[in-house]
Order: sequence, then structure tokens, then C-alpha cells
Amino acid sequence: MLLKPFAMAGGAVAIGLLSLGAQAQTEPSSSSASSDEPPRLAFNLDPVVVTPTLTSQTSEASMTSVTVIDEQQLREQQPTQFTDVLLGQPGVDVVGNGGFGKTTSVYMRGTGSSSTLLLVDGVRLRSATAGSPSWQFLPPSLIDRVEIVRGPRASLYGADALGGVVQVFTPNGERPGGWIELGGGSFGSQEVGAGFATEQNGTRLSVGVDRFRTAGSEIREHSEDRGYDNTSGVARLSHRFDNGGEIGVSGLRAQGNTEFEGSTPAQDTNTDYVMQVASVYADMPLTDAWVSRLQISEAKDQNENYTDGVNDSVFDTRTRIVHWRNTFAFGAHQFVAGAEFLRDQIDSSTAYLEDRRDNSAAFVQALLNFGPADVQTSVRYDDNEAFGGKTTGALALGYKLDAHHRLRASYASAFRAPTFNDLYYPGFGNEALDPESSRSGELGARGQYQNWFWDLALFQTDVDDLIDYATRDGRYAPYNVNEARIRGAELSAGVELDQWRLVAAVTALDPRDKETDNVLQRRATRSLRLDLDRTLGDVTLGGSAIFQNHRYNDAANDQRLPGYGMLNLRAGWRFAPGWSTRFTVRNLFDRQYTTSRNFSGWDYLNPGRAMFLSLRYDTR
Repeated sequence: MLLKPFAMAGGAVAIGLLSLGAQAQTEPSSSSASSDEPPRLAFNLDPVVVTPTLTSQTSEASMTSVTVIDEQQLREQQPTQFTDVLLGQPGVDVVGNGGFGKTTSVYMRGTGSSSTLLLVDGVRLRSATAGSPSWQFLPPSLIDRVEIVRGPRASLYGADALGGVVQVFTPNGERPGGWIELGGGSFGSQEVGAGFATEQNGTRLSVGVDRFRTAGSEIREHSEDRGYDNTSGVARLSHRFDNGGEIGVSGLRAQGNTEFEGSTPAQDTNTDYVMQVASVYADMPLTDAWVSRLQISEAKDQNENYTDGVNDSVFDTRTRIVHWRNTFAFGAHQFVAGAEFLRDQIDSSTAYLEDRRDNSAAFVQALLNFGPADVQTSVRYDDNEAFGGKTTGALALGYKLDAHHRLRASYASAFRAPTFNDLYYPGFGNEALDPESSRSGELGARGQYQNWFWDLALFQTDVDDLIDYATRDGRYAPYNVNEARIRGAELSAGVELDQWRLVAAVTALDPRDKETDNVLQRRATRSLRLDLDRTLGDVTLGGSAIFQNHRYNDAANDQRLPGYGMLNLRAGWRFAPGWSTRFTVRNLFDRQYTTSRNFSGWDYLNPGRAMFLSLRYDTR
């Protein structure tokens, strides 16, 4: 069993952090950090976050299990895929059908792949037909920051935030200057990117482009390499007025091609894809205590699938949203009230029974402070023309024991909406489906100090009306058939001392189908991630170790996929003003591992050892 080694590793992490923490000062940490930190291991242990409550709060004050990955960490790790930075984070599991742009699912706290909401600069992004975001196409080199919020957030964001929310932020232009980067490495991988930002008289402009391509690797044993290319761009233009108001437009687009394994190794199967978000927004301070925000956005997820050069199918989904939010401040208390209108629309070579649905919603939130005690409560009502009305709510209580320690408890409900495939796919959909619904409880404690922190969370989620696929009356279709119970614990911690930085995450899960008592498919139940970095003058050295235990590929728990361990190394050198080079090695020991199996019985293989070298010039 892997439980004992995980327990020993977790204990070693805790002892190491406590011993390092004992050497550190125990003054309260700053609630924010300058955006102009010098090029060193400057690590904000209590960063300001906006995703948990739609307002700016420190991680500690948000009373939420949240992880922040900042720009420095992204540049140090130099991931070729966005999900590389998510893998092994507290409560997060990543399952892929091979590497380099292949279909990828993100499971948060044991919930399904469609139960984690992805936001890009506040814009919801996912496929309305499949239900899940195309995580594999996000360009990590054009992302400045990631906030990972664990636990349900449906009372603020509506459908699909059952397991949690991942929000990525693109550059906002607050650091004027330019950059260019070139890189290459294993599997014929090549990357080139460039960008610039400028600011004058309150107007900011930020633009970035990136091109990544690779010959790829085998995703099936004794088959051919399957390639991938991605051309991406981000842009943001904003203007801030003297009264604090702001207007702006922003967008992200990624497009390219990814190759898959066909029914035979010789078959040429590939997909042309487009992922895009665009929004226009206005922040309006109506009084000293009232700020109103209006955002109009569109997100697009498009796939054109080919087999041996013949176009098999097209799936183009668009989500248009009008979001209006008002924030009121009354002393130590804050209130948020808003409304949202969402329209999903599909254009496909498949003749769906319905190609559009609307959702209208209203929500309110109260953030109350009574000295050492905090109360956060929210409620939201969604009216969806496909399945009717749904009310969700959340309540969180926090108590600050002293300057460094806080206890928290929360309870929340959430739901996942059936996809267009679930409801309307011809010959398969079931229009009588109800949304999945859940109830979650969490108990947590956090220690926050100047040079280190720790956070412990215990949680349970019960899911009703779980959508599963079964044969009834001779018809294979989705039905509300199962119930699930997910219990778990997360421990995260970090310390920075004498140019050393250690971040650790341990997750233990028990995700069960309540009817069969089987483990939910494709979920690892034990996970450990360690990130260690060290600065030596102009040189930085670091590594990440990731361990996960076995998982089952099927609901019956007959197909057991073994666990794995992986070590990634990295080194950087700032050899001249503005100039730097970085070298990374992923999967140092060339481990062969899989997290999913094809319906035909063969395993999807992940890439082996991969090295990458880059050169960057940055004047920011």
C-alpha cells in the first residue's frame, strides 16, 4: 500500500517545515506584495486573491482553501502544458490521454471533470457540448497568475463550480517593457514568444504572442509520435480615470492542431481547434462606498475533426455572458449583489435536438467582520430554460485565535448542469435529466507567519443525481442514477528562509460511489507534491517531486492503473541585465506512466524524459 509511504512523507514534510519555521521570525505577513519585486525568490506567503469572494482579500482572510501560482513560479517551472503546474496541487488531480495537447481532465476534490470551472480574466470558458474546458490548449507562457479555489462556489458562479474554480489571469500591462523568448528541446519541441506593455496617462496596453510546436511522443505503445502545435495571443487595453473608474477590453486566443491515435496505428486522426475569450468591462465608482462593474464577454471552443484528411465532424460552442456586479462597503463589512445572463449556442455538423439555451441568475453575498470573528454568506438563483430553477447557498465562519492562527468552517451547495451532449445529442441525449447537486462541508485551520505558513482542510461532499451512462430498455443514454460521497484531507505549507523556498502539498481522498462502494473512476486517492528552489546570486536551482498512488480506470474497479513518482529539475541564470537562460528536465528518471486507458484496452502513455532550454530578454 502507498498509504504508509505517503504518511511518512507527509510527516517528514511537517517536521521539516516546523523546524524551518522555528528559525523564522513570527511576525504577521504583509497582505500584499509589490509587482516590482527584484529577480530573486520573493514568495508572497499570503497573497491577495479575488476568485473566492469576487473581492480583494488575502488568502488567510478569504477563509477559503486557495492556492496561488504567480508569474515567477510559472517562469521558473517553464511548463510546456498548463496542467503541469496544476498536477499535484492540493486537492487537484490531472488525467490525460497522452501528452502535448491531448484531451485532459482536471478533477478537483474528487469531483468529475466537468465540475471544475475555468475562468480566464473572469470569463467562463468550456465546451458546452462536452462540458469540460480544453485545459490542454491554454498557453502557459502568456499567463501571469493562477488562483486555484477548492470547494464549491456555485452560490457566486453558478453551474459547474461544484468541485472548485481555477482562474487564470493574463498580463494587465502594469509593468511597462518588452520581452522575447526562444526555446527548444526534446521531442522536436520549439517555442518562440514575445510581448510588450506600455502605460501613459492612465492608459495601459499589453500584448503577447507565442508559438509552440512539437513532433510529440507515443501515446500508444509501438505506435507513432503524435504532434501538436499551438499559436496563441493575448491583448488587453484599459484606461483608468481620475475618480478610480476603469474601462477596458481583453482577449485570449489559441489555435492549432493536435494529432490523436486512431482505431489503427496507421490511421491519421487529428483536430484543428480554436479556444478564444474576449470581454469588454467597465468599473464605475458610483459613491465612496459603492462600485459597480459591468462585463460583456464571449467564449468560444471549436473543434474540427479529421480522419485520413476527411472532415468527420465540427463542434463549435459559444457562450455569451452579460455580468453586472455591485460591491458595497460599510465599515468593516462588504456586500456584493449582482445579476447575470448567459447564452450557450452550438453550431455543429451533428444535428442536435436543441442548439441554444439561456440561463438568468441573481446573487448576493455578505462579508461581515466582528473583530476576531468573520461571517461570509452567499446565495444565488439560476433559472435555466433546459432544467428550470436552481438555488445554491454558502455559509462560512472564521475565528482568528491570535495574530497567526485562524479556524474556519463552511457549508455550501452546488450543482452541475447537464451538457448539450447529455441532453440533446441525437439518439443519445436524455432531455429528462436533472442537474447533479451537491452538499459540502469543510473544517479548516491556518497558521500564517512572516516566513512560513501551513493550511489544513478536512472536507466531505455528497453528490446526488450523478449523471452516468447506462443501458435501459435497450438504449444506452445518460441517466441520473448514482450518488457519490467524497471525503478528504489536504495539507499545504510553505516556507522561505535564506533564499530557500519549499512548498508542499499532501492530499488524501476517499471518493466513493454510494451504491457500489467502489472508488470513483480515474481518481488517485493519495497525492504528494514538493517544490524546492534555491537562489545562488544570479543562479536559481530547483525541482518538483510529484507522487500519486493507483487509480481505477472503470467504475467497476476492475482496471487498476499503477501509481507513479516523477522528479522535475530546473535551473536559471541571469547572465546579463535583462538576459536570462533556463534549463528544465521533466520526468528525470524517464518513468513510463498512465492515468487513463482507452476503451479498446490499451493505456494512454505520457511523455518520458523531456529537456527544454530557453533564452529570454526582458526589459520589464
